[in-house]
Amino acid sequence: MRFEYTFQKAETQQVKFFLKEQGISRGLLAKIKFQGGAILVNQRVENVLYFLQEGDIVTIVTPDEKEHETLLVDNGPIEVVFEDDHLLIVNKPANVPSIPAQYHPNQTMANRVKGYYKRKNYPNQVVHIVTRLDRDTTGLMVFAKHGFAHAKLDVQLRDKSFTKKYQALVFDEANALENHAEIIAPIGRNDASLIQRQVVTDGRYAKTEYWLEKKYQQIALVDIQLHTGRTHQIRVHFASIGCPLLGDDLYGGRLDLGIMRQALHCYELHFTHPFSGEALSFVQPLPEDMARVIQATF
Repeated sequence: MRFEYTFQKAETQQVKFFLKEQGISRGLLAKIKFQGGAILVNQRVENVLYFLQEGDIVTIVTPDEKEHETLLVDNGPIEVVFEDDHLLIVNKPANVPSIPAQYHPNQTMANRVKGYYKRKNYPNQVVHIVTRLDRDTTGLMVFAKHGFAHAKLDVQLRDKSFTKKYQALVFDEANALENHAEIIAPIGRNDASLIQRQVVTDGRYAKTEYWLEKKYQQIALVDIQLHTGRTHQIRVHFASIGCPLLGDDLYGGRLDLGIMRQALHCYELHFTHPFSGEALSFVQPLPEDMARVIQATF
């Protein structure tokens, strides 16, 4: 891929320092140097030590990324919400893990995206996962289509300018939910389980903000924003206040209310396009199973 920048400073500067300011890492520069890329200044090949003058046009050509042979191809369906040369956003279904693991090396979203890239014959074949979701959580999931895009999106995740919002159906028998509140409680491993997390005093800081959208008898629809990204954070936090997610039997959720998986959906994303600078927003409606519960209950 080609990326072009105009040097607009009055004082000269070496290419390597200018490119660092554009978010290009030393690792990417090494790939450009050793794996078939190029650095051009005014369409002439130069190296990173070249001194730029005001008005110079700097072009970097990144090499194609070869596939990871260990990631298997899966041709399962993919619902594309948005795609361009740099990003792929999909609507993840329930019962599909995000990434392979020991007991499910295939049939994950990563495997499906690799299959999609293969079918499209894209030059970059490496699958870059920007945001993950639990196996049974549905909704918007972001992939970067090359390493440079992934690195730039990671910066937004770290500085919290990348926003994800969720909707969940929870059981609120004791009317514990407020109209708007924050759950701030540290999360750590449950020593009795390889999977389960819990609120523990010596756990890692975790903060979940929520808004009560609808309430009917003992079931509530809540709108959620994470301020930290701990494993199972939403599920653990709501269980800790006595409001487990419907269908989430790992954390005490009811299985007799019309849904058999945790009723959690990533429905909204806000971030900045890593190259155009455009503010991007995506909203994905609730999946069928959650919508059915709402229709029957509310």
